[in-house]
Amino acid sequence: MKYIIVLGDGMADEPIPSLNNKTPLECADTPAMDELSSKGEIGMVHTIPEGMAPGSDTANLSVMGYDPEVYYSGRSPLEALSIGVAMKDDDVAIRCNVVTISEEDAAFEDRTIIDHSSDEISTEDAAVLIEAVKKGLAMEGYAFYVGTSYRHCLIWEKGKVVELTPPHDVLEQVIGQYLPKDDVLRDMMKRSHDILKDHPINIERKKQGLNPANCIWFWGAGTKPMLSDFQEKTGKKGIMISAVDLLKGIAVGAGMDNAYVEGANGGLHTNYEGKMQAAVKAVAEDGYDFAYIHVEAPDEMGHQGSVERKIQAIEYLDEKIIAPLVKNLKEKEIDFRILILPDHPTPVRVRTHTADDVPYLLYDSTLEREEKWSYNEQVAADSGNFVDKGHTLIDKLFER
Repeated sequence: MKYIIVLGDGMADEPIPSLNNKTPLECADTPAMDELSSKGEIGMVHTIPEGMAPGSDTANLSVMGYDPEVYYSGRSPLEALSIGVAMKDDDVAIRCNVVTISEEDAAFEDRTIIDHSSDEISTEDAAVLIEAVKKGLAMEGYAFYVGTSYRHCLIWEKGKVVELTPPHDVLEQVIGQYLPKDDVLRDMMKRSHDILKDHPINIERKKQGLNPANCIWFWGAGTKPMLSDFQEKTGKKGIMISAVDLLKGIAVGAGMDNAYVEGANGGLHTNYEGKMQAAVKAVAEDGYDFAYIHVEAPDEMGHQGSVERKIQAIEYLDEKIIAPLVKNLKEKEIDFRILILPDHPTPVRVRTHTADDVPYLLYDSTLEREEKWSYNEQVAADSGNFVDKGHTLIDKLFER
């Protein structure tokens, strides 16, 4: 038996008036997920422990079977693992987005945050900008590291875990009240705007109609993570297939391997087919028992506030990953169990994460049954199946 999780990041949503009070998942054309639902189990799961922030960090730890209340030490430390930062026990890692803030003639504190991802800037362009920031803000005890796209890392030696606001939580709001209380971090962000606002890359981006990456934004501070080994914990040899440093870092911390998929970028037009093929190869040829396929696109479209693109991201997930994945595994006569779900909702109305329950779909190729289910939030809620502690859902997949 092989085991697969397909995680549509932020895929769940709220009923939307323009969709006749349906969710993007209800409106999306998802024949593959609906077919699996009609032959499997659906239900709702609570992935975010009470009192914890609804983020992809805590939620994906839950989905992978790690209780966030036990294992969570901050988001950025997990990303630091992914990009090869050897954190010391007294280091603090801080996520460093390159963001877009408004360009009106106003004090820095009075500007507005426009885009948390700078139009999903390429890693190549972002690396040049982070290098400029590194030179302009060089200071003993603070080191910048390049990550992926808009997602980068600051390591603060002998630092403090300070309260910082995620940029996607305050889109289109004046930034002053959300800036770090720590004087050094706040000054770095302010000075980064002076360094980046007229950088040649940003001048060119504006010519192309793209948002300039004209400021850094700190959030997600935490200390060195200590995850138990996934294979020792579950008895399953696992591989992570994701374009996002956070998920790669969770895999590193858990002793799992990471698959490299060319063209996988965390955006709407990522290499879906390549991710699917990597999963099939991992379980069919390379001796892995478990593959975790993470797709960031629905979350990014939720942050953008785009109903149409979020629906498209869900349809791409169904058409380009789930349908061919199931087809390939069945043609190879491989018995498998597959769990499909979001980590958290990212409603287009609020353009950020919420802690609401999310729908799961569990299918076993050896135990097909007939149900009158399709895969969406309403039907999953009506099923009566509910998993209160998200980190135990994986036990259903592994039948423990």
